[in-house]
Amino acid sequence: MRRRDFLRVAGMLPLIGGGLLGAAAGSPPADWAGLRRQLKGPLVLPGDSGYDRARRLFNPVYDRVRPGGVAYAATAADVAACVNFVRTARIPVTARSGGHSYAGWSTGTGLVIDVSRMNSISYSAGRATVGAGAKLVDVYDRLAAHGVSIPAGSCPTVGVGGLTLGGGIGVVSRKYGLTCDTLESLQIVTADGRVLTCDATHHAGLFWACRGGGGGNFGVVTSFTFRTHPIRDVSVFFLRWPWAKAAAAVKAWQSWAPNAPDELWSTLHLGRDRNGLYVQIGGLYLGGKGALDRLLAPLSAKLGANTSRYVAGSSYQHAMMVMAGCASLSVERCKQTGREAFAAKSHMAYRPMPDKAVNALVAGVAQGGTHSVLLDALGGAVGRVKPDATAFPHRAALFSVQYYADGSDRTWLRAIHATMRPHLGDHAYVNYIDPDLTDWQAQYYGPNAGRLAQVKSTYDPDRLFRLPQGV
Repeated sequence: MRRRDFLRVAGMLPLIGGGLLGAAAGSPPADWAGLRRQLKGPLVLPGDSGYDRARRLFNPVYDRVRPGGVAYAATAADVAACVNFVRTARIPVTARSGGHSYAGWSTGTGLVIDVSRMNSISYSAGRATVGAGAKLVDVYDRLAAHGVSIPAGSCPTVGVGGLTLGGGIGVVSRKYGLTCDTLESLQIVTADGRVLTCDATHHAGLFWACRGGGGGNFGVVTSFTFRTHPIRDVSVFFLRWPWAKAAAAVKAWQSWAPNAPDELWSTLHLGRDRNGLYVQIGGLYLGGKGALDRLLAPLSAKLGANTSRYVAGSSYQHAMMVMAGCASLSVERCKQTGREAFAAKSHMAYRPMPDKAVNALVAGVAQGGTHSVLLDALGGAVGRVKPDATAFPHRAALFSVQYYADGSDRTWLRAIHATMRPHLGDHAYVNYIDPDLTDWQAQYYGPNAGRLAQVKSTYDPDRLFRLPQGV
């Protein structure tokens, strides 16, 4: 189930690579066999039977990239061995958790350090320790058994590593904050091969940078320790109106959603698919159906009767499966959902869109093609953290805007992004990484960019970890 499709279904119930750019003249040849002997986890090389599977990302657009090797790290020592290997051999290195990088920067031409097998999830006394390769659907499932959870995203196969390092916008963020806001410590392998534990008092600058500074910049994280929150029964909703109400829906939603009680998160979805145009508002409420109906009443009053309406109570765990597009699936089946070819861009909206912008957005979606726009509410707990308290700077944003197009053609994306830029400004989310951006430092990090560069120079002065849009 595609991320941008889950709302509709549920309501119906680069330059690729990082690291050094190439082996320097006179460098010793890479000793791949020697690396393999050092690792507890498997090293998959070209010609091995599992190579084609090992090199794939979630997005098949990047299937053309052929790494020199993929190391499935089993321990932090494995990661350190890989880092020492690429530093000596002077070949590119890329860290991979879930493989969902929008720009394909979860792979590269050198060594890919894949931490997906470092996926253990444990809980004790209000804290969850989660391997950097754990998938979100497993995190929700395992922690639900203890009656707790962490605020995280909706795509079931996203790795917790990439999500957390970029900030971590999710379906309960307005109540509990970003994923990185609940992070208490992490273990990371830095460019010199050290295995460090970082928290508010140990390597505090690096800990700060790893809460919103983006994955692949400062080292390879192997595990996280989060504060958890207790879970309870919730309510989910999916409301549809005719396309003629699209502009009115955007106007009503943007004045309602960011200012709702913290317990209410919502998303507005505009799109065009093979069945035509659609407008839908969906979300989750940390409370009962009756209270949710009252909170939804202002939308109904402004927009009139729905073409479809679904409002229902749910267990917390089932609600996470609904948000993942896996309402009728088991956890294991949910993890097997298909790959998706897409391209995307984003904005972070710091102010409501004026009528002119709303009309332009609706007109852009109505153009021919298969594409969609998702507006996800922020505010609440997200906005009560200072912009410089973590590396994630967009604390004042009212909502995020994601533009999606099927396939790899970016023509429609670039056009609608350019149309909306005068109204939404130059703010973007690093987890929706965008290879088109030229002023990406300012758009992703705002005033935090300078401090991030200082952390980079301290922990990776030779830029071993190097992305096309890397700190």
